[in-house]
Amino acid sequence: MELYRSIVITGGRGMLAQAVVNVLKQRTLAHVALDRAQCDISRESDVARMFADRQPTLLINCAAHTKVDLCEDEQEKADAINGHGVGNLARAAREHGTFLVHYSTDFVFDGKGMRPYRPDDPVNPLSAYGRSKLLGEKLLQEAALQKWLIARTAWLYGRGGPNFPRTIIERGRQGQPLKVVSDQVGSPTYTQDLAEATFDLLDRNRTGIWHLTNSGQTSWHEFAKSALEEFGVKASVTPITTADWAAIRPKQAHRPSYSVLEVEAFARAVNRPMRPWRQGLRDFRKAVEQAGSL
Repeated sequence: MELYRSIVITGGRGMLAQAVVNVLKQRTLAHVALDRAQCDISRESDVARMFADRQPTLLINCAAHTKVDLCEDEQEKADAINGHGVGNLARAAREHGTFLVHYSTDFVFDGKGMRPYRPDDPVNPLSAYGRSKLLGEKLLQEAALQKWLIARTAWLYGRGGPNFPRTIIERGRQGQPLKVVSDQVGSPTYTQDLAEATFDLLDRNRTGIWHLTNSGQTSWHEFAKSALEEFGVKASVTPITTADWAAIRPKQAHRPSYSVLEVEAFARAVNRPMRPWRQGLRDFRKAVEQAGSL
């Protein structure tokens, strides 16, 4: 298939990129995963050189500044990577006729909704991270390249990087006190499920903005309890409010209180639903056990 003739992944050492690579290996598709040292997407010269050398027919951008709270102090860096870096990729992809896949976030919404967010719902990010990701979305679309796909996701975790379940499990095993926000609701998403869903859409030549998360919803507090239960860690988790957490960490970014994304459009497009988030968590535990470490 021409689309898969030359596949390049940027942000190649990250947690999501590793899941994408796993899917590509399962499909026996040749690919190249580039880390920031090999291609810093915020540098237009790096992007131009990568396109000249690799001639990608499919570019999957997993590069991002994902430390949400740190983005508040590093807004310029967040915009450079999450925003203008995506613009660099999009303009080069247009010139080369490359299909560009980019990952965005539930944080482009303000959390005031009363139902799962659809791709065409109004956006209103509350944080520097959310604003930088929305900038990337806008610059990608303004580039007017022929084929592109933006996959918004949420509460991402998986092997190969820092993530919420890993933090909770490690602290629980160490006997540290656990206080977790109970009034923020979303959909935990396993990186492997997100990567597989991405290729389900690509196989069908789908384009545009899609919402891809595991199905169902929960709070951070219940997510933490579920992770401890899944991994057999005996530890209690105290529920606290967002206001309580802000008093403990006053410099944290503002997060949407409700950021569930509607995934029914994906189910209709590929003839299968996104599986429940708890099943994804179970497979994460199995993958950790197989690898022997978090």
